[in-house]
Amino acid sequence: MDGTTLVDRLTDDLETELSRLGSSKWLYALTAGEMNGDAVLSAAATDAAAAAERFEAWADDGDDAVLFETLATTAADRAETVAADSDDDPAAERTYAALAGFDDPVERLGGALGHSLVLDRTVGQMVGFFVGDADPSTAGTFRDLRDGIDADRDRIVDALDENCDGDDWDRAETAARTVIDAAYDDYVEILESMGIKPKNVC
Repeated sequence: MDGTTLVDRLTDDLETELSRLGSSKWLYALTAGEMNGDAVLSAAATDAAAAAERFEAWADDGDDAVLFETLATTAADRAETVAADSDDDPAAERTYAALAGFDDPVERLGGALGHSLVLDRTVGQMVGFFVGDADPSTAGTFRDLRDGIDADRDRIVDALDENCDGDDWDRAETAARTVIDAAYDDYVEILESMGIKPKNVC
């Protein structure tokens, strides 16, 4: 096993979940049904602030501090670039609760990978939103943000390759799946609270 193989396995096995987390319905959920530019920017800023806080806390623990400090900085820069008001609590509560539950360094790396896979799809949908909203400048900004997310994922993959051996890969994979599943639970729960029935995962 290596980091690239793990990414391929997760994207293949959880194709349905990740696809829906890159859909307009997920964006609808994150914006509480307010599908306008300001609401999308606010949702992006809120999520970025939550990610920065989580990765900064992990960096302060000392394990893989350089990586997590980089992830925290990227997330903080993302929030600053979006330049929108953020809520105190992210809509994706289960996602960040899952991340907060990891104490083991390998599990944190796996959790970070799962988070990056979800974030890539979510920001990709935000790009599409602003393209459809005839706002090419903001769409370009979000494309740049997505490039930064992809670069962070490569850093996480490299860290997994450096730190994982044997059963470590199973723990990393379980952690990544836990985060993706938590994000999907957020997707289902928020939509159901809005009277929308998500399809079952086949």
